[in-house]
Amino acid sequence: MPDRPTRTPSRETRRSTSVAAKSVRSGPPPDWLVGGDRRALAVERIHAAAAELIARHGMAGLNIDHVAAHAGCSRATVYRYVGGKSALREAVLTASTTRIAATIQRSIATLTGPDRVAAAILAALDAVRSDPVAVAFLAATTPQEVGTFLAGNPRLADAATTLTATADDPAAGQWIVRVVLSLLFWPASDPTTERTLVDRFVIPVVTR
Repeated sequence: MPDRPTRTPSRETRRSTSVAAKSVRSGPPPDWLVGGDRRALAVERIHAAAAELIARHGMAGLNIDHVAAHAGCSRATVYRYVGGKSALREAVLTASTTRIAATIQRSIATLTGPDRVAAAILAALDAVRSDPVAVAFLAATTPQEVGTFLAGNPRLADAATTLTATADDPAAGQWIVRVVLSLLFWPASDPTTERTLVDRFVIPVVTR
């Protein structure tokens, strides 16, 4: 009996076999959260995605669908781990404030008295202007939000009091916050001028 001719697999068959083999080797897609506490990793990733979108597109870019897509998760996952838009916005702004405070603290660690107050104000200006989230918030904020979240925020006033070591005057922290805000919204022409304004018209009042 003559030998049966050997059939050569078609191109489509070879392609299907190759795909199946790759699927077996690779297995299921990797877990979205690997390597630690799932909740902490989820919150960190979602917050990072939100901060990046805010830095790119301003506060208007804080959309739950966009955040979920950028973080690589579902909309439901965002709500499960961090809540809605308001909670996410507050968390991102809190993280921004914490970064700024840490930067100021490093700048004034060895200073005391009037030098510390002046350095804290100027370091705050530099830190806020260098923080993408803070810049985006200030660019989109309304006068009401400035009053609620910034000028009238007791936590900011307390932080300013601590950083400038002016605890003997409870109103000093509130005044320093307003000085920083005024220079952020209406900056001087250059850093040297801002330093002069702080030295001449702020330090004598705060440290008298």
